[in-house]
Amino acid sequence: MGSKGRTMITELGKSQSDKRWTVAKSIDLKDKYKNVGTKLVQDVANNTNEEAGDGTATAAVLARSIAKEGFEKVSKVANPVEIRRGVMLAVDAVIAELKKQSKPVTTPKEIIQIATISANGDKEIGNIISDAMKKVGRRGVITGKDGKTLNDELEIIEGMKVDRGYISPYFINTSEGQKCEFQVAYVLSSEKKISSVQSIVPALEIANAHRKPLVIIAEDVDGEALSTHVLNRLKVGLLAVAVKAPGFGDNRKNQLKDMAIATGGAVFGEEELTLNLEDVQPHDLGQVGEVIVTKDDAMLLKG
Repeated sequence: MGSKGRTMITELGKSQSDKRWTVAKSIDLKDKYKNVGTKLVQDVANNTNEEAGDGTATAAVLARSIAKEGFEKVSKVANPVEIRRGVMLAVDAVIAELKKQSKPVTTPKEIIQIATISANGDKEIGNIISDAMKKVGRRGVITGKDGKTLNDELEIIEGMKVDRGYISPYFINTSEGQKCEFQVAYVLSSEKKISSVQSIVPALEIANAHRKPLVIIAEDVDGEALSTHVLNRLKVGLLAVAVKAPGFGDNRKNQLKDMAIATGGAVFGEEELTLNLEDVQPHDLGQVGEVIVTKDDAMLLKG
C-alpha cells in the first residue's frame, strides 16, 4: 500500500504490475464460496478505481476488515440490519472527519508529491502530471495511456468533456475501465428524443460507408432506436454509442451548440434550422479524433 507498494507477477494480463486494481481483478479462487467473497472485494476495488482512480488497496483492506468484524458480531447473535446501519453511520462520520482534516493542494510542489506517490514513487511521472495540470488547469482532463515510445511524454489535445455517460452498458467495448472508446468518429447531435430506429438509419449508413464509428448525443435515445442499436452492437459489432445530452432546457441546447461548434457539425431539432434526422448529410455530422465514454461522462477529443 501507499508509495512502498511492491510489484506483483500475475498469470493473466500483464506479466507484472504494481497497480493494486490490476492485481486484484486477476485473482480467481477455485473454491466457489470463497470466490464469491473475492468478487465482492473486486467490486469494491473496481468502484473505487472508477470513482477516484486510486486507493483501491485501501478500499480492499477496509472492505475485508468491515466484513470480518461484521461476521464475528453476527455469529454472536447481533442483528445484521443494525450492524449495517451502524456501518453507514460510521461512514458518514469518517467522511465528515476526513473533510475536516483535508487541505487543498495548491502549489506545484504538492502536486508533484501527490502524483509521485500515486505513481509508486516515479518522480518523472509526478513531474509530467504537475506540468499537465499547469497547462490544462484544475478543470482540465488528464488521462494516462500506454505509449509507443521508450520515453514518457505529455501531449495536449483540445476537446471537451460532457457530464453524461453511455445510455446502456452494452456499448462498452473495452475490458479496461468499463469504457467505450473509438478513434476518428462521427458525432450526431440532436435536441430531440430519438425513439424511431428509422430516424438514425441514414446517419448509421453514412458512418458505415466511411468506416467510422458514430456517437449519438441526444435528449434521449430509447424504445426501438435503443434496442435495435444495442442488438446490432452485440450481434454484428456496430461501431456506435448513444449518450444522453447534458443539462436541461436552454442549458442543454447551449451545450449541444457548443459541441456542434467544437466538432464541426449541426444540431438536429433546432427550430431555426429545421433539420430532420432522416435527411442527414455527411457535412451535418461532427467529427472527433477520439471519443472516450464511461458510465458518468464522455470526452470528445480533436485529432
